[in-house]
Amino acid sequence: MADLVTWAELGGSLVAIGGAAYARHAHPAAYWSTVGLPVSVAQLLVTYSSTMDACGLAVEPSRLRALAVKATARREVRPVPPRRGMIRPTSTGLRLRLRLAPGQEPADVAASAERLRHAWGVHAVYVRDVKPGVVELRLVGYDVLRKVRMPRRTEAGPLRVPVALREDATAFVRDYQAVPHELVLGATLSGKSMYLRNLLAGLAAQPVVLVGIDCKRGVELAPFAPRLSALATDPEQAAELLPVLVKEMEDRYDLIKARQGIAPGTPAEEITSDVWGLPDDERPAPIVLFIDEVAELFLVATKKEEERRDEMVTQLIRLAQLGRAAGIYQEVCGQRFGAELGKGATMLRAQLTGRVCHRVNDEASAKMALGDIAPEAVTAACAIAAELPGLAVVGDTSGGWSRIRTPHLSLADAAATCRDTAHLAPDVPALAPFRPYVPPVPVKESGPAAAPQPVTE
Repeated sequence: MADLVTWAELGGSLVAIGGAAYARHAHPAAYWSTVGLPVSVAQLLVTYSSTMDACGLAVEPSRLRALAVKATARREVRPVPPRRGMIRPTSTGLRLRLRLAPGQEPADVAASAERLRHAWGVHAVYVRDVKPGVVELRLVGYDVLRKVRMPRRTEAGPLRVPVALREDATAFVRDYQAVPHELVLGATLSGKSMYLRNLLAGLAAQPVVLVGIDCKRGVELAPFAPRLSALATDPEQAAELLPVLVKEMEDRYDLIKARQGIAPGTPAEEITSDVWGLPDDERPAPIVLFIDEVAELFLVATKKEEERRDEMVTQLIRLAQLGRAAGIYQEVCGQRFGAELGKGATMLRAQLTGRVCHRVNDEASAKMALGDIAPEAVTAACAIAAELPGLAVVGDTSGGWSRIRTPHLSLADAAATCRDTAHLAPDVPALAPFRPYVPPVPVKESGPAAAPQPVTE
């Protein structure tokens, strides 16, 4: 009988271990909440002091504390780890704050992030500077980019769209006022269209003028036509649309200049140098220009097409250099974007502050996107696997970079969002000739009417 009980217990233990291993692989979020979180918290509490000492983050105590320890405990004085704050569990990991000792800096903790990850059994450890002398450790329990689940609370707002998830489980917010222009590169099936789709769906719910240039006959942007104020589907139409945008930018500068006729006694808050300082009733709606496959605007075959190309590139550069103050922003997408495209390509790329690099076919393409702002990110971009569409490396001119992944959004859902928000499109008379044709939604015919029944008693 005892043998039967032993075998039953052993079988139950094997089933529990197998179930935990399956949950960790198939449902990492559920595994973290039930198993990973308690285990990591226990490891952190038990091994905190020894781990900090092994990582070189513990410091010698003050002279007063050393004397107190010798007088009361009569033991050797040990190094003191950074003071730890309260542990805050999250759905994806842990958060805690550390108060650094005098002479320490956040870079010291960041250099030990990999050691802390192994010591506490988590997927990754990220360090954020909160204020002088205090850093926050964000422990991520599992690979959040394998199955993207956007946070419930995101920093959405005017011209701010949470478009992807960072590897530290925070939302990547596309903020046009902070980063006015952006370059998005990626090979075929890398997730570039999904990124653009999420961005368009997020902006569709805001009073923003959306303009598209899609030289692939509109196959990428045509499903969003109900929400677009203008759409060019070939280089000829783009050559007609861009001068209109430049003229709109110049008119907005004239509006700002007229407002700057500063009279004596004008309040300081009414003096402005961009459209965001204008009163609400005078401020024109912001414009976001989406360009899909920008290389199609550069490729030429004849002398006449070359002249048209040079003119379009000049207008794009002007919009990139001067458009921010006028409330005009650019989102440039393509597979490659370098000097081999032609004159003006490098100059235009230099004006695109934000960079998003999906999986590319060669290292040169990654260098085109990130080499001039974050050279360390080039290696990370080249390591993106084809089995993870939507995974990208994002950076900006500050030199910082991180990995992100866009959540899946079907084309039907994005198109439905644009149809439902078509009434939010601001009216720009100059763009009326370029507004795409939207066929009416067919009305479903009802079945044959039922024959009237005779009235009986």
